[in-house]
Amino acid sequence: MDSNEVNKLLGGFLGTCFVLFSVGLISDGLYASPAPEKPGFIIEAQEPTEGGPAAPAAEAKPIADRLTTASADAGAAIFKKCQACHSGEKGGPNKVGPDLWDIVDRPVAEHEGFAYSAGMKDFSKGGAEHWTYDNLDHFITSPKKFVKGTAMGFAGLPKDEDRANVIAYLRTLSDNPKPLPTPGAAADASAKPADAKPAAGAAPAKPAAPAAAAPAK
Repeated sequence: MDSNEVNKLLGGFLGTCFVLFSVGLISDGLYASPAPEKPGFIIEAQEPTEGGPAAPAAEAKPIADRLTTASADAGAAIFKKCQACHSGEKGGPNKVGPDLWDIVDRPVAEHEGFAYSAGMKDFSKGGAEHWTYDNLDHFITSPKKFVKGTAMGFAGLPKDEDRANVIAYLRTLSDNPKPLPTPGAAADASAKPADAKPAAGAAPAKPAAPAAAAPAK
């Protein structure tokens, strides 16, 4: 084999290597997957236990219990969201919603000069229903769910702590703030069955003296 044949074989081998190397570079450029500059969010989903019941949602503490640690100052900051539709001053103007001065224990849908929705008037039962601490807590959670037909467009405050803070602040909007509810009273009352009957031969219990009602305005 002369030198020309050897040179041809070497040239063909080197040419093949060059073509393969070029194809590899082009493929890497076309199908490269560079790492993103900002990593995405990792979504972790907890797999349900096979055959097991779903975990129950945590039940909110009664508003009477939450008010013991509520902050009126924090509630004042949250109340700024409400000021587009409500005033809180004594003798303040009605806006999209009524003035909220002395709102705690005020009869529902009875504030002078405000045109209430039909749903709110039905809920008020002719003024018999009051804005108790419980009613305020449930209403602020989701107005449209608690009072069907209300014209209030606010979605509500889902956090229990936020609602307690706002209600603590609303309580201060009064010349004579209403007494705070007794913590644990609602839980103790619900723990007693309504249809309990005295044991045979036991003396009937004496009726308890009626509690003094809070003054209504």
